[in-house]
Amino acid sequence: MRRLISVVTPVHAPSIPYLADSYESLRAQEMPDGWNWEWLVQEDGRTGDVEAALPQDSRVLGATGKAGGPGVARNMAMARSQGSLLRVLDADDQLTPGALAREIEVLSSRPDIGWTTSSVLDLMPDGSTVSWQHADPAEGRLDRAEVLSYFHNNGYRLPVHPATLCIRRELALALGGWMALPGGEDTGLLLAASVIADGYFIDEPGLLYRKHPDQITAQADWTATAEWQLRMQLIESRAIALRALLLSTNA
Repeated sequence: MRRLISVVTPVHAPSIPYLADSYESLRAQEMPDGWNWEWLVQEDGRTGDVEAALPQDSRVLGATGKAGGPGVARNMAMARSQGSLLRVLDADDQLTPGALAREIEVLSSRPDIGWTTSSVLDLMPDGSTVSWQHADPAEGRLDRAEVLSYFHNNGYRLPVHPATLCIRRELALALGGWMALPGGEDTGLLLAASVIADGYFIDEPGLLYRKHPDQITAQADWTATAEWQLRMQLIESRAIALRALLLSTNA
C-alpha cells in the first residue's frame, strides 16, 4: 500500500448539499511529507446526483451502487480504496485542521496501534460549535476490550465517537468492514476493532459533527426501542465472540 489515506464517505440524498463543505475541509488538510489522500464518495443508490455535486479533483472518486444502507455504501467505498489507512468522514461532517496528519502520525509511528479516534465538536445550524455531550477519555492508548467494557456498562454508549475512526485497512478488511445493519454499522466496526487491536484517542478535536434535521441519527426511528436494542445486542455479541476467539487462539 502507498502512503495514502483513503477517506470513506457514504452519501444519501439529504446529505448531498453538505458535500462541498466536507470537501473543503479535506482539501485544506496539510499532509505529512510523502502522504496523500483520496476521497471515496459512495452514493447509497443510483440517482446520479452525487457525482454531479462532486468537485473536479483527481483525488475525489465518486461511485454509485444499489441502495443497501450506509454500511453497504461504506464497504463498497472500501473495495475501491488504495490506501493503507481508512478514515471515516460522513457526508455532512467536516474535518478540523490537522486531523489527518495527527492520525497518520500515530498510526505510522506506532505499529502496535490499530485504530484511532479523536475528540469531536458539534457543528450547530447557526455555525457555532459546542463540545460533544459525553466526556472524552484522556489522550493515549485504549487497551483492548476497554471500549467493549464501557459499552456494556453504560447502556450501549461508546466512550469515543465512531465518526472519527481512522483504522488500518487490513484490520478493517479482516473484520469484514462495516456491519450489515440499518444503523450503528460504524459502532459495530469500532467495537470489533477495539477487541482485536489497541487503539489511541487523540484529545484534539478531529471532526465537526454537523447537527441538522435531516441527519440519520436525528430521525425518530433511529432509537426505536426494539430495533435499536437488537442492533446494539448484535454489535456487542460480535465483539464478545471475537474477543473469545482471540483469547482461545492465544491460549
